[in-house]
Amino acid sequence: MSATPAQPTTPPTPPAVATGGSRASDALVSVIRRGGILIPFLALFAVLALGSPSFLRFENLSNILDQQAATVIVAVAGTLVLIAGGIDLSVGAIYALAAVTSGSVAANGGPVWLAVMAGCAAGLAVGVINGIVVTRFRINALIATLGASFVVGGVAALVTQGNLVVAFTRTDFQAIAASKVVGLTTAAWVMLAFAIVVGIVLARSAYGRYVYATGGNPEAARLGGISVDRIKLTTFALSGLAAGIAGTLDTSRVLSAQANSGTFLAFTVLAGVVVGGTSIQGGEGAVWKSVVGCLLIALIGNGFNLLGLDPFYRQITLGLILIGAVGLDAWMRKTER
Repeated sequence: MSATPAQPTTPPTPPAVATGGSRASDALVSVIRRGGILIPFLALFAVLALGSPSFLRFENLSNILDQQAATVIVAVAGTLVLIAGGIDLSVGAIYALAAVTSGSVAANGGPVWLAVMAGCAAGLAVGVINGIVVTRFRINALIATLGASFVVGGVAALVTQGNLVVAFTRTDFQAIAASKVVGLTTAAWVMLAFAIVVGIVLARSAYGRYVYATGGNPEAARLGGISVDRIKLTTFALSGLAAGIAGTLDTSRVLSAQANSGTFLAFTVLAGVVVGGTSIQGGEGAVWKSVVGCLLIALIGNGFNLLGLDPFYRQITLGLILIGAVGLDAWMRKTER
């Protein structure tokens, strides 16, 4: 018998070796993912500190925190919505509804606690409805919350009949947001407390892990036993509550409210959250980054005022920053793949 000839063997495929360019891209992506928002924030902070003598005054910095309290509170909750794979464009209308609701109660002589509870309850109720519409009726979150913004805005206009709600005599109601503790207003302290609590819940709790899983891969999360719909509903509910708190605080601070007061809030919040590094595709983000993103936008506005720059360029600048942040997120995802 003749021996069977040996079959030629296929040489093993050599392991892929990362090129210098890919290693550099991976390193850059890693730096940006870990805390890239701090780089432009600190750079802008330094420029303003050198360019304007009044920037570093405590009154100016505390005023920034006070004025941005409502925006940051809404952005903190909006971070959870985006991470979970949703989006909430109704926060501006909810903010206005809560503002006129709490202001109306205060203007009609209602107790302070009732005015606060009415504003927060209005926001929470709309947030829950948004969550139900998105999860139960399977309506796209963008369309659902955009439609809700028109409905809620109309309700706010009906409450006020198009008039400005004023409660200038209710100094007890004003104390809710305007009282000062260690140099900062109570609105600023509420903002800090809200951001810290939600940030810890998102980063350290099982619920936070479920939020990331829901936005990162909803089907895998569902197969893993996570109630994806329930998680999404709670994020919309929290977003509505946050907008209710924000609207109530701002009404308390200025003792007035109107139905169109939150017109640009949704854009400002979305810009701050996305600039902070939260992905619009879900599954990635952090509360502290959203806070820094909102403060970065606030510094831009403050810098325009202090340096006497044309305010019309501010809107252009914010638009370019938002487009750049979304493009950067797309580039990083492509690089990672």
